[in-house]
Amino acid sequence: MDFSLSEEQLAVRELARQIIGDHSTPERLLVIEQQGERFDRQLWADLAAAGLLGLAIDEDYGGMGYGFEALCLLVEEVGRHVAAAPVVPALVSAGTTLQRYAEKQIREAYLPALARGEILLSAALVEPDSEDPERPECLAEKRDGLWWLTGSKHCVPFAAQAKRVLLTAQAGEELLVFLVDPQAAGVGLEPQSVTAGETQYLMSLDAVPCAELLARGEYARSMVRWLTEATSAAYAAMATGLCEQMLHMTARYTSERQQFGVPVATFQAVGHRAADAFIDIECLRLLSQQAVSLLDRDQ
Repeated sequence: MDFSLSEEQLAVRELARQIIGDHSTPERLLVIEQQGERFDRQLWADLAAAGLLGLAIDEDYGGMGYGFEALCLLVEEVGRHVAAAPVVPALVSAGTTLQRYAEKQIREAYLPALARGEILLSAALVEPDSEDPERPECLAEKRDGLWWLTGSKHCVPFAAQAKRVLLTAQAGEELLVFLVDPQAAGVGLEPQSVTAGETQYLMSLDAVPCAELLARGEYARSMVRWLTEATSAAYAAMATGLCEQMLHMTARYTSERQQFGVPVATFQAVGHRAADAFIDIECLRLLSQQAVSLLDRDQ
């Protein structure tokens, strides 16, 4: 497969690298880490002003229409700079799923505002007792023309800041996908501490009324498969950027740090470890690029 970037993709990567790099200095990241939420709202606003939040959103809904591959270039730069921007939950897990599977009315309601940076969206993929979103223990029951949701989701990124959270529920043997207002009556949000430092929540649902049913049955399963595969591929792209930057930092350090009067980088053992790391990162890059490319082509 040919993974060379087009002129548009190269321009996207350079623009993203410049904007994210300007907002991700060690001093700026330290300020963000001391906030109650790990979210740089000024960075998010600048990405929106540059049109980068709408990379994978069709032009009809205020985006650029460049597709999933271009979006993952942005994700990779977020990983490279450890930026405080919820690009995967908002733009990939929720945004690309709505773009591909939601009805026009839903797309019109949320995607333009997402591209402008006016709202956040998120997705609840796992539960305390189930990590498979196609087999949720969260239950849906229809009464009085509304669906009522009961259950819980955990590790939900930016649930308290999101306008809507995409989640799955079970009605008998049928899988359903909903958009839920995290501020609705019956929704409880409890902050969770995670090693990545991302803002995540335990989301409890106690007979929550929901009118925004996105999909059911086999169509819902197709939607959820895309959501989980795209999210996994995007996190692989993010890891690629992060690992590559770590290798560059290691190379600079070992070239400058001296032991016994010579740079540490000249030691054979250090060189071998660095070479192994380089090979591992290139393998990660090829694997993530292939996954992103296949998803972008619906293969």
